[in-house]
Amino acid sequence: MSDANSVGSAPRQRPTLTKIVATIGPASDSPEIVEKLIEAGVAVFRLNFSHGELEDHARRLGTIRAAAVKLGQPVGVLGDLQGPKIRVGKVADPGIMLEAGQDVVFDPRGAGELPTSAMAATGTVCLPTEYPSLGKEVSVGHRVLVNDGAIRLLAVDRGTGDEPDWLRCRVMSGGLVTSRKGINLPDSDVKAAAITERDWACVEWAVAHGLDFLALSFVRRAEEVRELKRALAGMCPSEFAVEYTGVGALIPVVAKIEKPQALEEIDAIIEASDAVMVARGDLGVEMDLAQVPLIQKHLIAKCGEWGKPCIVATQMLESMIVSPSPTRAEASDVANAVLDGADAVMLSAETAAGKHPLLAVETMRRIAAAAEERVALSMTQPSPAARITKSRYRTGALAHGAWHVATDVGARVVACWSQEGGAARYLSQAGFAIPIIAYSNSDRQVRRMALLRGVTARLMRVPTSGTLREWNQMVEADLRELGWIKDGDPVVLVAGKPLGIKGAANTITIHYTGNKATGFMAH
Repeated sequence: MSDANSVGSAPRQRPTLTKIVATIGPASDSPEIVEKLIEAGVAVFRLNFSHGELEDHARRLGTIRAAAVKLGQPVGVLGDLQGPKIRVGKVADPGIMLEAGQDVVFDPRGAGELPTSAMAATGTVCLPTEYPSLGKEVSVGHRVLVNDGAIRLLAVDRGTGDEPDWLRCRVMSGGLVTSRKGINLPDSDVKAAAITERDWACVEWAVAHGLDFLALSFVRRAEEVRELKRALAGMCPSEFAVEYTGVGALIPVVAKIEKPQALEEIDAIIEASDAVMVARGDLGVEMDLAQVPLIQKHLIAKCGEWGKPCIVATQMLESMIVSPSPTRAEASDVANAVLDGADAVMLSAETAAGKHPLLAVETMRRIAAAAEERVALSMTQPSPAARITKSRYRTGALAHGAWHVATDVGARVVACWSQEGGAARYLSQAGFAIPIIAYSNSDRQVRRMALLRGVTARLMRVPTSGTLREWNQMVEADLRELGWIKDGDPVVLVAGKPLGIKGAANTITIHYTGNKATGFMAH
């Protein structure tokens, strides 16, 4: 709609309630592919700071922003911090083959500078490591896993006295080790800082470039999330400060759950975070693989209780890195995440480096749509999150009430004015099985709403008169342009007086499209 929606165009297809996050990389960073991915259903793009330089990410960010403006679609961008990833150092090509029963010495000083005591075992292989405290923090008997657990070793000795840094391990299951492969230490209490120097540089870059979300990797404690949010609050210009959980922050923080220690205080971590990512790659290495599906379900349910978005990530359509179609098991995996209530599902290498990035997104969208149709046909609709039901906040109470009103009248759509995204967040948390369309005149908040389940965010000017009646008419015109309603359809509207003011939501209205008069209004 030309006058009401300053972004301009309508989506070519009705988006799924479950949001799709796609990682951008060499296979998908051309302007043509980015535009097609947005049209196919990508709501949020992920910049993976573990790979590439900041100059590369700046170029990709520019491509995403330009494509979003061209298509008239608000698209969020998530920066994924690398975190304290422990890695093998540089080894000669094509790598070093490890055999079961062989001894390996890890040392931060490199293979050419290992102490004599570390070389006592016959046939010992020397591997450099980028983590200087490996020999101090891994005890004899602890597991050392390389390359996502494909290579498994057991610590048998470590340096002492003047030579405390090296660690000798015995290979239990071998394979080829190449440069910078990841090392996982599931039995060890790693003391590495949650946010590295490289991460802090990326945080500053993210603030300067206006990213919409930051993902914190390898979260172990809630205080690590709070540390990042305090830093973000300090970097935030006061006129743009938006209050999120616990601390005001310019950029919402997504806590990535991939360490067993995180599960020990998961409630505190969820409370401190703005969203949670179930990062199944490292989680499946750090913990018993058989437990990962159960942990995923548990975390989705926990996020539902707290009313926080939950992203399910890693290997969702892994075979589509090379194949034009997923396995049946992968299709079931995506569908089950949707059925369990995930707010978003994520593609990693499938879109960053795979042969079929566009097809992967289209496939994920079709699977999500089919699963959502099954949910809509079920006898009972999901009820609002406990946090919404018990909330004493006005907007939370309105969201709770809007859920009951929409259910009772059989509403086709719930529409809200959400200046800073708060009303949209509460409505998303309320468990609607119908679309929520959220309007704001803030570009920043419209992009951030892209991660909220069920929410389609639209940029709209504040009505000239400032009245709810004029806004109702603007919403109906927009919904007609989107093709989401026909005459006589009930629409539930949530807004406040005056429009355009943060935290002013105080009205629920039932509007029957095609009628000049508005239906029931509650304050």
